[in-house]
Amino acid sequence: MSRTDTSVTSTRLTQVLLACGLLYAALYVVLNDVVAAGLYPDYDPLSQAVSELSATGSPAAAFLTAVFPVWPTLMVAFGIGVRRAADGRRALRVTGVLLVVHGLVQVLWLVFPMSARSDITSGASGDVGHLVLTEVTVAFVLAEIGFSAAAFGWQFRLYAVVSTLIVLVFGALTGVQASQLAAGEPTPWMGLFERISIAPWLLWMAVLHLILSAERA
Repeated sequence: MSRTDTSVTSTRLTQVLLACGLLYAALYVVLNDVVAAGLYPDYDPLSQAVSELSATGSPAAAFLTAVFPVWPTLMVAFGIGVRRAADGRRALRVTGVLLVVHGLVQVLWLVFPMSARSDITSGASGDVGHLVLTEVTVAFVLAEIGFSAAAFGWQFRLYAVVSTLIVLVFGALTGVQASQLAAGEPTPWMGLFERISIAPWLLWMAVLHLILSAERA
């Protein structure tokens, strides 16, 4: 195989790995809010958390457990793709490493599922592991967006700042609603706030994929 053929093969491999970020974002929405929500009678995405779809006793838990390997696999692949596409940009190499580690850490969601809402409101749950993992995930998300911003110009940096603010603001609002859940009170907007806080990160994965893929086209 010539150097040209090797280069083309390497570029195609990187493109495939980068596409895993876009696929991750799409499947996160489809598998959770379309398929899993459809398996959960009376599930309300406005008032219930995403984690309630895979919580203890959830009708959708078996399905999400079965498809779960898709997410860490795609995230690790995307991270490798970002690192391969870094082209000497240290911030992007760090972003790629963060994505790979984040993907590996995701496996812990299987170990620490959310307790059923009835257990939480009755005080019978022990969700410390789930809550800690949630905080760790937020830290990964903010670090990934932050480091990637350093690799591009002011427009992408502004986009990253706005994304970070949305994650933080609506993440905090989700936390307020979560405390109401623990107190046995209604959570009319918890699901909506959480989904708004997650959306910028999923969109960031798609945008980063498009930018890096265009660079290598």
